[in-house]
Amino acid sequence: MPDTQHLKDLATQVRRDIVRMVHKVNSGHPGGSLGCTEFFVALYNEVMELHEGFDMDGNGEDVFFLSNGHISPVYYSVLARRGYFPVDELNTFRLINSRLQGHPTTHEGLPGVRIASGSLGQGMSVALGAALAKKLNNDNHLIYSLHGDGELQEGQNWEAIMYAAANKVDNIIATVDYNKQQIDGSTDDVLPLGDLRAKFEAFGWDVLEIEEGNDIEAVIAGLKEAKAMTGKGKPVAVLMHTVMGNGVDFMMHTHAWHGKAPNDDQLAIALEQNPETLGDY
Repeated sequence: MPDTQHLKDLATQVRRDIVRMVHKVNSGHPGGSLGCTEFFVALYNEVMELHEGFDMDGNGEDVFFLSNGHISPVYYSVLARRGYFPVDELNTFRLINSRLQGHPTTHEGLPGVRIASGSLGQGMSVALGAALAKKLNNDNHLIYSLHGDGELQEGQNWEAIMYAAANKVDNIIATVDYNKQQIDGSTDDVLPLGDLRAKFEAFGWDVLEIEEGNDIEAVIAGLKEAKAMTGKGKPVAVLMHTVMGNGVDFMMHTHAWHGKAPNDDQLAIALEQNPETLGDY
């Protein structure tokens, strides 16, 4: 059984990391990062099978790809607190020559990061390529990926989704951060996504929904159920219902904090709502 209290404490600390990182440089994307905190904490500390240390190929272990790369603050925080690089390196977020750029890149050699992401719509294709490589290498481990719901307005996703089913790529779990918000407003206002579950199913995927995507136990249970659905001839999609800005009351349920940094007073409120649990960097 997972130590859910430790995972909840870790999630609280990650939220602190997120708002502090973005505040320090007055730039970044706190909203989606906060909404996906439980997902990243569950994925890296309970769900994926991982080696100690990092190698780019990821042979013999599960591999994760972040497609919606603008939520790098949560990614960096969880990687650091999982031991991929020193936690105090979070102090360098978005600084010149830092390994922790605003959108993840690879040429700095940051452990844990295998693709440059942030040009939305591309991560599904990359994840499928990695899944096919695992099949060719007779590696039974899984590929996990995360995508924004607004990101699915990009057409390349649907080419990849169609390809995955046609080629029975059944060692991938693609999760959608289904918060129904994007940079310019709600997804319904910008470009309605319709019935995402029906779309994925029509394209030949098995689909699972996590209704409480900000509940650590629900996320763990959902991802483990998705894992049990792999290897059966179909790719697996997880629609994870989250709240943008979750855990900071004035950031929740609005697109306004998609890419906006808190000021000093707002930071203090956010930190008060998320008391320190595992030590600030």
